[in-house]
Amino acid sequence: MLTDRVRRVRGRAIWIPIFLLTAAALSPAQDGAAIFQSVCSTCHRDGSPTEAPLADVLRRMPAGAILTALETGKMQAIGMSLSPAERAAVAKYLGTAGGDVIPQSAFCSARAPLAKNTPSWNAWGIDATNTRFQSAESAGLTAATVPKLKLKWAFGFPGVTTAFGSPTIYGGRVFVGSADGTVYSLDAKTGCIDWTYKASEGVRAAVMISDDGQTAYFGDLHANMHAVDAATGAEKWQMHLDDHPLAVITGTPKLYAGRLYVPISAGEEEVAAGNPSYKCCTLRGSMVAINAADGKQLWKTYTIPEAPKLLGKTAVGTEMWGPSGAALWSSPTIDAQKGMLYIGTGANFSDPPTKNSDAILAFDMQSGRIAWSRQLLANDVYNFGCLTEKKENCPKKHGVNQDIGVPPILKTLGGGHRIMVVGQKNGVVYGLDPDKDGKVVWQTRVSQGGPQGGLIWGSAADNKLVYYSISDWDPGKPEAGGGVVALDIATGNVAWTTLPPKPACLAVKGCSAGQPGAVAAIPGVVFAPSLDGHLRAYETANGKIIWDFDTLQDFQTVDGIKAHGGSMNGTGPVVAGGMVYSNSGYSRNPVMPGNVFLAFSVDGN
Repeated sequence: MLTDRVRRVRGRAIWIPIFLLTAAALSPAQDGAAIFQSVCSTCHRDGSPTEAPLADVLRRMPAGAILTALETGKMQAIGMSLSPAERAAVAKYLGTAGGDVIPQSAFCSARAPLAKNTPSWNAWGIDATNTRFQSAESAGLTAATVPKLKLKWAFGFPGVTTAFGSPTIYGGRVFVGSADGTVYSLDAKTGCIDWTYKASEGVRAAVMISDDGQTAYFGDLHANMHAVDAATGAEKWQMHLDDHPLAVITGTPKLYAGRLYVPISAGEEEVAAGNPSYKCCTLRGSMVAINAADGKQLWKTYTIPEAPKLLGKTAVGTEMWGPSGAALWSSPTIDAQKGMLYIGTGANFSDPPTKNSDAILAFDMQSGRIAWSRQLLANDVYNFGCLTEKKENCPKKHGVNQDIGVPPILKTLGGGHRIMVVGQKNGVVYGLDPDKDGKVVWQTRVSQGGPQGGLIWGSAADNKLVYYSISDWDPGKPEAGGGVVALDIATGNVAWTTLPPKPACLAVKGCSAGQPGAVAAIPGVVFAPSLDGHLRAYETANGKIIWDFDTLQDFQTVDGIKAHGGSMNGTGPVVAGGMVYSNSGYSRNPVMPGNVFLAFSVDGN
């Protein structure tokens, strides 16, 4: 009869429950199918609440990428319960041999210098205050020309099944990261590859180009910051910003006055906390200021001042630690007038609840001191252990996982008054007074909200209205959720709401009307992506859909890589120089995977 046992991992004892040991006990280490069925299939299956990619998605990935994920990446909390031979067997069973190779013909024939004084969309929010609004001159598009947009070129990401990097447009180039850690510099007009750079993990955050155009900065999913020559891709420096093995950088850093301000988030509450043998939880979000010239740390401030401590043990004997969480998922907003950084935090991962979770924090840019905190939802303590059958790592009084992942937008109103507008996964948009410690001026509910609902990734604003796309994603109801809403910035009153069209992909696994991705705005038009694979343009005057492109198809790519569009989530479109750029494909279960980057222009010219 099988019994639970202890395995030593990296010098420490790890209690391995029976369901994790079944494969090793009953099958030879080489039997990857049995190991997958016993250890992995609970999450990587239809209907899994963990959102892990389905097995058929994993089978499109190179075996080496799967092995890396198990050994040093997001799946290492599960991988550490397996022997090296077992990890290799699972990777071989699931993955493909080798990977796509980009032909030499995909590279630009000659390296052109970065063009100065060309329209740009630099980093996530395009400006210090995260408006995601492009001026008419730089956009090169209007409400009259947007309906004429056609595909100009498509680029296929090799060896991956998801497209999630946020694009930056600068100097006639597109800078975009990928799930395997490769950062690409592409010609903005043709899509040919100028250079590539390989980080150790996926690059989800946008690339930030320095004021002089000389340096490109970006973070990866191992909490490393990289600085490379923007023209050539040659590395200038690399710096690791957090020693926790599950620390990640998902929010795009801000560059200001020679300093980079880098938000640190976590993967701990997801896969790791779902493992009953994992000691949950010890990671705290933090903001790190570093010297842009050499990457040296200037200050680091944790979102939770108190370090985690041992609180007891779970019912299966695993240590419980806390407080933890309040991760920083998004790009900070700069208030140059007051010398402050504003950013939203996530839920606590473990008890006890803290005052800085699900809050807007204000950091002093010089010292790193937290000047004030405005909590918008208290007692939100949550991790993926709450989705498991026995809920071993789930807090006794767990919350609802309604992080603030949308960057705040800072605007000036009439009479010199200012307001900060931010949306939350609970479906509520808040107007806060940045000059009164974030006092709530107004709040407006725009959606049902929930763990995968509400407002998740990003908004945009002009001088009058702020625009949000709505998730309210329900995996069991593909027609549920979605829509775009516009609010008056000063009052929070709803100007218009546009419901989503019925998805055309209902017969496809993972189809959904939800719209959790970030939006982008130009004068007269706001662009919003959707989980059904559509990218749409809406008139800002009334919400009328004036352009709709279905990315759920195969594409002939400029780099010769086989590519397919899919669900559009996370990062949103960007606009510059008469063109619209966007990723398509997001492989978290149960949405539709893809691996393509698309560029549109008027009539495809």
